[in-house]
Amino acid sequence: MSVISTQKDTEKLTLEFVAEFAAPVQRVWQIWEDPRQLERWWGPPTWPATFTRHELSVGGESRYFMSGPAGEKSAGWWKTTAVNAPTLLEFDDGFAGEDGEPSGYLGTTHCVVTLEQAGEETRMITTSYFESLEQLEEMVKMGMQDGMSLAMGQIDALLV
Repeated sequence: MSVISTQKDTEKLTLEFVAEFAAPVQRVWQIWEDPRQLERWWGPPTWPATFTRHELSVGGESRYFMSGPAGEKSAGWWKTTAVNAPTLLEFDDGFAGEDGEPSGYLGTTHCVVTLEQAGEETRMITTSYFESLEQLEEMVKMGMQDGMSLAMGQIDALLV
């Protein structure tokens, strides 16, 4: 089923994605927990991710890069701020330099992921909180809204 709605809220400085999957909450949690599964959907189909580090515990850090169709690379980082498996994950994230470390480019966003049972399915709500309207608009302009929708669209295939 995948993404059923996206909402950009310029007053709250948020971008929210709601997706539903025909799998139990614990199974959907695994796509966040296991870096090899995360690599199969984090990033749109033409920009697959490679995680070089993934520590899903409070204070843990993750490092990854996405590879573009022409060989270009874009690196990113996470710092986990809250975990309540299998229903809640929060992390700060941003762009990284070639060394994989935070670059400060476009600041930091805070992401909150909640998983909840919705009848026979699992509802995943992913909300990114931005530091400013300028940051939100620039990230949308760079393709974050469409890219995340396409990325989440790959999850169903992992859950079978």
